[in-house]
Amino acid sequence: MGLGFYIVMAAQFFSALADNALLIAAIALLMDMHAPAEQIPLLKFFFTISYVLLAAFVGAFADSMPKWRVMLISNSIKVVGCALMFLDLHPLLAYAVVGLGAAAYSPAKYGILTEMLPPAKLVIANGWIEGLTVGAIILGTLLGGALIHPATLQWINSLHIPSQGPILNTSVDLSVLFIGLLYVVAAIFNMYVPDTGVDHRPLRKNPLFLVHEFNHCVRLLWRDKLGQISLAVTTLFWGAGATLQFIVLDWAKVNLGLTLSQATNMQGVVAVGVAIGSVLAAKFISLRHSPRVIPLGIAMAVGIMAMIFIRHVPLAMVLMVAVGALAGFFVVPMNALLQHRGHVLMGAGHSIAVQNFNENLSILIMTGLYALLIMLGLSVNIVIAMFAVFMASAMYLVKRRHDANQREYDSVALLDDRCH
Repeated sequence: MGLGFYIVMAAQFFSALADNALLIAAIALLMDMHAPAEQIPLLKFFFTISYVLLAAFVGAFADSMPKWRVMLISNSIKVVGCALMFLDLHPLLAYAVVGLGAAAYSPAKYGILTEMLPPAKLVIANGWIEGLTVGAIILGTLLGGALIHPATLQWINSLHIPSQGPILNTSVDLSVLFIGLLYVVAAIFNMYVPDTGVDHRPLRKNPLFLVHEFNHCVRLLWRDKLGQISLAVTTLFWGAGATLQFIVLDWAKVNLGLTLSQATNMQGVVAVGVAIGSVLAAKFISLRHSPRVIPLGIAMAVGIMAMIFIRHVPLAMVLMVAVGALAGFFVVPMNALLQHRGHVLMGAGHSIAVQNFNENLSILIMTGLYALLIMLGLSVNIVIAMFAVFMASAMYLVKRRHDANQREYDSVALLDDRCH
């Protein structure tokens, strides 16, 4: 893969580690503020809003200069967002600034893979990046849980560090400060990512042109027979995954009787499963055969439905590993296929921006609906059942669409053979 690839992986790991630890710290801050319960899933809403609103611009921005520079600028924005949370800006607003950095970072992070590597290595590269990202989710969630653990907070309080106005006036502040240092480490790695030598397009200054170009790219990818299937799968997956983060926390509290700090461990168990699935997909699934994994999305939905009947932690951990493994095994090949089709059709940065727009619009809608259901007082088990049925139905429709596309392609190929 080359040294440059592993430097990108290191930068991605520390950036994702901080993102996930900061989410747990932000949840703790909201709970300390006695904020309404629906504000907790809205953290993800505020984080992803930039992906949707700026989708027309971040792809062009990522393609306008070397990707390492884009990644460095993006991680610097994340540092600013973390600093704002440390300075007692409302967690929703501060996490939105971190999301702004993440929105700019993503096209560069995935786009540089298509610049560094040939198509044959994209599934393996995605297995690496998803595996490390999932590892960062596991450790970041566990780190966030450890930082807000009562024993840790009690130890911090025992230090008797004097507050400085809005600074260090809560025990969670030191946790946020530590997380900010992780973003700095990621930024340092960004500085050593090599330039791939790919030509870059000058950034257009006319925003209307960028919106028009982005709209063209969206339509192009949705019309592509393979692009539309991979985009539909990843859009559903990331919307569901973001919502599942919060569902697992509520489910662990209600069905398993766990505290927030303990429930974060259950999130980590899901991520272990995703890492296992990602590694297996990278080993056994080629880019050509990636659509074959679509039925696993339906199996994952069945696993989610089973959460309703689980009341014991060991059994819950086994189920969470299985759900995560199914998710990782089917999303990694589809992600690689989407990147390849997008790179061929429109260029790396633009295609990743289209992907981010669709996936994060899904996150906004699904986490927003989850917040609404919580506000309406529905039990977590009813929400899980609704969620699982929706996912199974949606993945079934995607599979039928792919089968129809394949029949149409085979018919055209047969007609061409007869004409010749």
